[in-house]
Amino acid sequence: KYQVPSTKYPPSMDVSSLNPRSRIAESASSLFSHASYPLEHSLDYPRDPGLFGPDSVTWQVVGDAAAFIGGIRALLIQAAHPEVVAGVVEHSTYETDPLGRLSRTSAYVAATSYGAMPEVEAVLEVVNRAHTGIVGTSHRGRSYSANSPRYAAWVHNALADSFLTAYESFGPRPLDPPDHDRYVQEQARLGARFQTEDLPTTRNDLAAWIADHPDIGPSPGMEQVVAFLADPPLPRSASGPYAVLFQAAITTIPDRIATILGVRRRLGAHPCGSVLTRTLRWALGASPSWWLALERTATPLPKGVAFRRPPPIVGVEQRFAASLRGR
Repeated sequence: KYQVPSTKYPPSMDVSSLNPRSRIAESASSLFSHASYPLEHSLDYPRDPGLFGPDSVTWQVVGDAAAFIGGIRALLIQAAHPEVVAGVVEHSTYETDPLGRLSRTSAYVAATSYGAMPEVEAVLEVVNRAHTGIVGTSHRGRSYSANSPRYAAWVHNALADSFLTAYESFGPRPLDPPDHDRYVQEQARLGARFQTEDLPTTRNDLAAWIADHPDIGPSPGMEQVVAFLADPPLPRSASGPYAVLFQAAITTIPDRIATILGVRRRLGAHPCGSVLTRTLRWALGASPSWWLALERTATPLPKGVAFRRPPPIVGVEQRFAASLRGR
């Protein structure tokens, strides 16, 4: 059975003795420290805007604490597709190494959202190689391949829709109306890198594509994944907050998909999720990878956005501190 790894703290450090902001930040960030950071050499590509760039909506949406809820929502919605979830159950390490898989997924999002183009291409190549051997047959007799444009569309669109929905529901401020469609169009550029079929380009079209998809339905694999996501083997300090985020994610899932998944909205789940997201935003600040991308592109830090943690790159702490003093 999977054993939760110890945190990165030395034995002499008592995390409970830290001030509340530091305790929350360290407990949360330790969950994502089980894979290599993909942007370690990002500053070697000065002025490279990556796939989206500093004026994108993607940097704003993915860089906020609401993305925690978006990630959980995406995993739930992805599980509603029998062929997609069969690939996860039969080929993934999510049960034996959940924190490793969580960290690798986080690394993929960070690299594709904030990386310079060489870093984006590198992580896409890693994903394509990993997907090559993921083939099989679902419980309803349909063959699947992780590299199929059809199934890649479900995974990609569910993730894109979930980050946006979470930001709309739990973000710090509303997006300007045109930015909803602009975000979807940005994400379609990423989906095209996988030769993905069916890439909606408006907010309404994306939401309808997800909610009305003809191929989704219950499956044994879905039940297994949903049960795991409801109660994953997390460190004790994270299990309570995770449960709040999980229930908050359910409140944003379309009715048809929630019925397929067998999940129900709990009274008070949305306001509790809002309170916790604000707390995480206060403790963690915006994504360190967002700061790194801004620094790489020599872009001023956006007003109203707090950056509290440098990215996990040796020697970058002084540069991070100097950028905050220069605001």
